[in-house]
Amino acid sequence: MSADTRLEELGVSGLGEVDEPTFSGLAERHRRELHVHCYRMLGSFEDAEDTVQETFLRAWRRRETFEGRSTFRAWLYRIATNACLDLLAKRRPQPATGGEVLWLQPYPDRLLDELPAGDAEEPESVAVARETIELAYLVAVQHLAPRPRAVLILRDVLGWPAKDVAELLGDSVNSVNSALQRARAGMREHLPAERQDWTGGDEDAGTRELIRRFTDASIATDIPALASMLRDDVRCSMPPTPGLHIGRDTVVNSWIEDGFEGMTGLRAVPTSVNRQPAVAFYLWQEREGAYLPLTIDVLRVTGGAITEIVTFHDDRFPRLGLPERLPPEGAE
Repeated sequence: MSADTRLEELGVSGLGEVDEPTFSGLAERHRRELHVHCYRMLGSFEDAEDTVQETFLRAWRRRETFEGRSTFRAWLYRIATNACLDLLAKRRPQPATGGEVLWLQPYPDRLLDELPAGDAEEPESVAVARETIELAYLVAVQHLAPRPRAVLILRDVLGWPAKDVAELLGDSVNSVNSALQRARAGMREHLPAERQDWTGGDEDAGTRELIRRFTDASIATDIPALASMLRDDVRCSMPPTPGLHIGRDTVVNSWIEDGFEGMTGLRAVPTSVNRQPAVAFYLWQEREGAYLPLTIDVLRVTGGAITEIVTFHDDRFPRLGLPERLPPEGAE
C-alpha cells in the first residue's frame, strides 16, 4: 500500500493534517530505499544514515508543502537528494588522484535484502540494482561532481524521467541531459574496463571455490598461494587508511611489509557485502580467550581471478552484523 493511498484512507487532503506518529509511519516505509539512495550519493553508510534522518526531519517540517503533484515517495527522494547535495557542498573532499575514496564504507547484503521488490524481477533491473551497489561503482560515482552524480543516479539507477530530475534540481531538461552525458563519460573513465563481466549476484561454483581457496590461504598466511589467485592488475585498498596498491607484485610486497607472512591465530567467517563476496577475519587474543575482529576483505572476481580487494577495519563488523568475537575452535 503506497503512502499516497494511505493519505486517502486517512481522509486527509494533505500532510499538513497528519500527526507526527502517522507521518513517521508513512516515511519509515521508505527508509531502506532512501538510505541506499543516500549511500550511493555519499559512499558512506554512516553519512547516509545521518542524511536519511535529516530527510525525515526536513520532510516533517515542510509537510505542508507536499501538494500531491508527485508521489509521497518521489517527494522524499527530492528532499533526500537535496540533503545529500547540501552535505557534499559542506564537507566532502575530492577523491585522491589515484582513485582512493577514504570515506568509503561497506553496505551489508542483509540490509539490501530489505529493499522493496518493485520491478526487480526484470533481469535488467536486477543487474542495475546489483552493479550500482558494488564498491567499484560507488568509487567511480564519488569522482563525479555532486550535481552530475545526482543526475546519473536519478536517471540511470532510479529511472526517473529527465523532466522530473530537472524539476528536482531546478534545472532545464537540456541541462540535465548534458549533465547525464558528462556523468556517463566520467563513469567510463573510472569504472573497471571489464564491468560487463562482473560476477555479481549468485556466485557460480568457480567463484565460490576461489573464495574458499582465498580464505584457506589467508588463514595459513600462504602468500604464494594468495598471489596465484590475483590478476596482474589487481587493486588493493584499505579505507580510511591512505594507500592504493596496484599490481600483483605491489600488493604482495605490501603484505610482506605489513608482516602478514607468518602471522598465526587467524579464523575467517564468509559473508557478503555490496552484493560481493567477502571474508571477515578474526585474530586469536590469548588474554580474551577468544578470536576478536581484525579486518574484512571485500573481493571483486573477474574471469576466475581476484581483481580487487577492499579491506575494511574491525569497526565495520557491528554494522555488518558480524559476531563480536569467536570462541576457541572446538568450543562452539
